[in-house]
Amino acid sequence: MTDPFEISSLEHDDKRYIWHPFTQMKDWLARKPIIIAEGFGSYLKDVEGNVYLDGVSSLWVTVHGHRRKEIDQAIIAQIGQISHSTMLGLSNVPAIRLARRLVQIAPAGLTRVFYSDSGSTAVEIALKMAFQYWQQCPDPRPRKNRFISFKNAAYHGDTIGSVSVGGIDLFHATYRPLLFPTFQVEAPYCYRCFKGLSHPRCEMACIEDLEATLGEHHEEVAGLIIEPLVQAAAGMLVAPPGYLSRVRDLCSKYDVLMIADEVAVGFGRTGRMFACEHEDVHPDLMTVAKGITGGYLPLAATLVTERIHNAFLGDVDEKKTFYHGHTYTGNPLACAAANANLDVFENDRTLETLQVKIDRLRASLQRFSDLEHVGDVRQCGFMVGIELVHDGASRTAYPTVENVGVKVILQAREMGLIIRPLGDVIVIMPPLSVSDEELDRIIDIVYESVQRVTG
Repeated sequence: MTDPFEISSLEHDDKRYIWHPFTQMKDWLARKPIIIAEGFGSYLKDVEGNVYLDGVSSLWVTVHGHRRKEIDQAIIAQIGQISHSTMLGLSNVPAIRLARRLVQIAPAGLTRVFYSDSGSTAVEIALKMAFQYWQQCPDPRPRKNRFISFKNAAYHGDTIGSVSVGGIDLFHATYRPLLFPTFQVEAPYCYRCFKGLSHPRCEMACIEDLEATLGEHHEEVAGLIIEPLVQAAAGMLVAPPGYLSRVRDLCSKYDVLMIADEVAVGFGRTGRMFACEHEDVHPDLMTVAKGITGGYLPLAATLVTERIHNAFLGDVDEKKTFYHGHTYTGNPLACAAANANLDVFENDRTLETLQVKIDRLRASLQRFSDLEHVGDVRQCGFMVGIELVHDGASRTAYPTVENVGVKVILQAREMGLIIRPLGDVIVIMPPLSVSDEELDRIIDIVYESVQRVTG
């Protein structure tokens, strides 16, 4: 436990100097902050010695738990070699080894790796690559310069390009004057179907909006971007089975590049290494980040096909180079952590052992249907969203002013669990290494917290 005087000083300095992300600072300044000092396994410890289960993997990144020995040691060993060297005109050993491994485990056809340092930058790179590809491919089509994304559901990051293909008004509407125009189509949201239909009797009618848009505008569309299977930040919206493969088929039919944003859903979160594997989908570009280093260091990558890569080859006077890069692109420390992360996946047979936990989680979630104000429970692998509603029969949402989602997660904190809401959707996404007992405790706390706040 940290000295009480130092705790008071830390709290003061936090509120005096830090602007927290996705946080209403007026509320933050009025509340006692939790200041994390340590992590171990599935747990976090604050400066006062309180211990919490990490129910959202420290924002969806921690894969094998905190202070995993193998990843710790890999980073320390790499520090003994070199911590950073630019990839502009040079290369480094961990980045080369990681690129080979990513290509080996990625959906077939993705053969080249471009590194960056966050999900937003990986998406930004994918958009720029897709745009530039059509300008200089063997059969150039410069009219193909726009993108398709999903309204009320798409979240691909916070840089201007990624916000332009975003579709969550709460996050993105303020910045609309800064953004480039896109074609937006309705996302699959079975609980609140925009067509008023029910799955599976609907026969996936939600795909019709996308097909109509592609049919009318495909000559203008460079690419389509989608989070495979789960629109995560939109509230864990799980697409109906077969939707993703239909998206792939339509992109192929209309000659539009498919960008799979696997930043949130990759590295085991859906039960496979990558979500695209569930429907044997092979995207043209794929972005990864979050779990790539096991939750240790910032790293991201954009993977592309040879077809796309080769369109950027040419003599210097042709100016086909991809003029994009970051100072810490391919950082050796981060790449060493990522290689160790993949080692743990292999040695622990993480994806195999995860399947039993996914079934256990699915069974434990069934009791939430007994709660009057739980409208929908959505699960895909180890990704869960519990949507709270004011009235279950009419599916009426709570008034924003009631801040029900925040009240639930604050109640959970009092009981020893760290989670975060997406509006009034309670998100559960623990480390893949969580034990059965820890998983049961997480669900117990969430259930009781929802019950206390909404009951």
